[in-house]
Formats: sequence, structure tokens, C-alpha cells
Amino acid sequence: MKIHAKLQEARLILQGKELKKTGYNKFSGYYYFELQDFLPEVQNIFAEVGLCGVVSYDSELATLTINEFDGDGQIIITSPMSTANLKACHDVQNLGAVETYERRYLWVTAMEIVEHDAIDSSEKPEEKKQKTREELIENYKKQLNSSKTIKAVIFTWSQIPEEYHTDLRDHANKIRESLKKLGG
Repeated sequence: MKIHAKLQEARLILQGKELKKTGYNKFSGYYYFELQDFLPEVQNIFAEVGLCGVVSYDSELATLTINEFDGDGQIIITSPMSTANLKACHDVQNLGAVETYERRYLWVTAMEIVEHDAIDSSEKPEEKKQKTREELIENYKKQLNSSKTIKAVIFTWSQIPEEYHTDLRDHANKIRESLKKLGG
């Protein structure tokens, strides 16, 4: 069997698996696939069909090279390298974040892993967006409420997207005032 047929077989086997998204973006309110959600399955499937994937990086590209066990077939998938600027992280931590994201995107591309989008929802997109915004505001309020010090309120506030600041400013100020009175 040729390498493209093996890769397609691996994709179909993976498609039949029950994958669960465990990653959660708390600021945008959506779940996503982390590497741990699908890569162990992919590795088992690749072993079954006779494939091996190797990820590598250089300053320009992240590359996933898929090789056959029993032949010279090879499929190369690339993605341009990017950068990350995570708050309170060292350069090497930002590099690790970039490599993790790139690795995930390469494997998602190779295995044609798809995620449901707003079109799959029975709600009108405008209704879903409004509901999601309201849910996010409540979530941000809970995060602010869990702050035990004024510094924690300030940090949490800095993590909330600016588009929600108007809706949350009074709430954050009330919490800060309460903490001031308590000496926090």
C-alpha cells in the first residue's frame, strides 16, 4: 500500500474514535483539542498502518515528516513558524508554547481533524454570540469574585479582553473597594 493510502486509512480509523476536547480557552469560552486528546490515538494508529511522524523546527518552518516503516514513501507538512509573547514567561517558555501550538496544528492538518463551528448550531449566530457574551461576562465576574487581594483583582482584570471592560468595570471596582476595607 502506498503512503498516501496508509495516511488516508489512518485518518479514517481516527475519525471512528471518540475524541474529547479537554483544552478550554476561558477568555473566549470554547473547548479545543490538546495534543493529549488525539496524539496517543494517532501514534497507535500509525504503528498499526506502518507510519511514523517526526516533527522538527527551524527558524522559518515547523515540519511534520510522515515516513513509511517498510518503504521510501514520505509526506511532508509544513507551517510557518510564529512567535508567542506570553505574560510573565521567559523566552524559552514562549518558544515551548510556539512549538506546542505548531506541533498541534501540524498533526491536526495531517490527520484532517475538524471541529464543529457555529453553522452546526441550531441557534441563530447572533443569538449564540449574545448568549456567549453574557456567559463570558458572568464567567469573568466569577473570576474577579475569587480574587483574594487587590493585586489578584488587577491581574485578573489584565487578563480580561478590553471589549468586556465596560461591562465589568463597576463590578471590579466594588471588589477592589471591599478588599481595601478588609486590608487586602
